[in-house]
Amino acid sequence: MREALIVWGGWSGHEPQECAEIIKTMLEEDGFKVYLEHGTEALADPSVHDLSLVVPIMTMSKIEKEEVKNLAAAIESGVGIAGYHGGAGDAFRDSVDYQFIIGGQWVAHPGNIIDYTVNITRPDDPLMEGIADFPYTSEQYYMHVDPSNEVLATTKFTGDHAYWIDGVVMPVVWKRKYGKGRVFYSSLGHQAKEFDVPEMKTIFRRGANWAAR
Repeated sequence: MREALIVWGGWSGHEPQECAEIIKTMLEEDGFKVYLEHGTEALADPSVHDLSLVVPIMTMSKIEKEEVKNLAAAIESGVGIAGYHGGAGDAFRDSVDYQFIIGGQWVAHPGNIIDYTVNITRPDDPLMEGIADFPYTSEQYYMHVDPSNEVLATTKFTGDHAYWIDGVVMPVVWKRKYGKGRVFYSSLGHQAKEFDVPEMKTIFRRGANWAAR
């Protein structure tokens, strides 16, 4: 049986506990044995190397050096990691090692909660099969991203809230490798209710399963 560890905490506005429970249920439905841990201490445990998947939901927060060192070694050896929105893309701001794993870091969401479009750039990829461009209402993440990411979906900024980024195309969903480990990230999912959006939930679910070894 595949085993997954969800670590949750950080900024409460992203509803980390509620989202952790949603993802736990989702993974259990897909045959995982799931461990739920509040905080990052579990990431330092040697047992992380035996997992199939780690899901961080830790907006902002701090990670200790021994925790990120153990996590990085585990992923490099083949453990998968799947994350979304600020829980993964705005976690551990002072850890460049963690950012190297994820492949991006949040820097802004101009306009806060707005309407925008998610554009599928790789409809041929199994993670995007049957999913067309779709409207979305949430924070539109502006991120610094690793050029080695394999981008599966993007969004275009209008400039209405920051004129100098008018027309900028920004990755929304990507996958990548870190050593032997698979990394999946989606910037969608500001609050738990966004898992009610079929496209958002399907993309994350497929991404998590793809990442898991």
